[in-house]
Amino acid sequence: MLRKIIVCAAALSLPFPLLCQQAPEAPTQPQVKVNVLNVCTPSAEEQKEIAAALAHIPKQPLFGPDFEVSHGRSTLTDAPNFLQPGQGAQVSGDPSVARYVRIRREFSVQATFSSVQYSFSDDGHNMVETLVLHVRDPKDLIQVSMEDSASAVASPLAMLTANTPASRVRLERFGKSSVALARCSGSENGPAPDQSAYEPLFRSASDVLANYRGLLGVRRTIPAELAQIPESAKPGAKTKAAAKGKSDQ
Repeated sequence: MLRKIIVCAAALSLPFPLLCQQAPEAPTQPQVKVNVLNVCTPSAEEQKEIAAALAHIPKQPLFGPDFEVSHGRSTLTDAPNFLQPGQGAQVSGDPSVARYVRIRREFSVQATFSSVQYSFSDDGHNMVETLVLHVRDPKDLIQVSMEDSASAVASPLAMLTANTPASRVRLERFGKSSVALARCSGSENGPAPDQSAYEPLFRSASDVLANYRGLLGVRRTIPAELAQIPESAKPGAKTKAAAKGKSDQ
């Protein structure tokens, strides 16, 4: 927005009218709108939206013939988005390498959701599962995602077998800010918030995750796909090779 400034000067001793001059237009600071998600204690209305979205996820879906399974490695320069302040997960300031596997299946035409994508990643410190369901005809809701994580002290198969509970639920909405719920722990600034009221939502999301682990066959597919990734792409491989080179000198 630009503001016009009018500068007027008058010669009181002269018999001619007031003289006005328009100053150059001065730019003002643009307005910046920031949306902050309340992931620790969502409102009652947001809780209803999360519950309704989870309830619409089919328990016995009809998958179409199309599917995708892929694996690879990715260099991470930022902390994983599932981490919240105060959590005890291990985070390093240096870029880390993560192995990942993705599974994608298409739903039949009559389904509310068009597709589901499951991903598993392991960066040597943390293992993360993410399940995302995309809405076929987005009018208000675009997608629903659930996430869980665990320290990479056990094998991927052990984590998958343990049915790790969901620690985060997120709704992406059309033309609106997202709605999210996440496990929040205490920090040096204060104790952990009371999240007992949200336990039904966490249980519901955990049930969806457990169900789709079985529907997508992740316990069989994920370890097999991870085994195909070359040793050089595994977390810590570069560090171990450098350490070996120093010891040989």
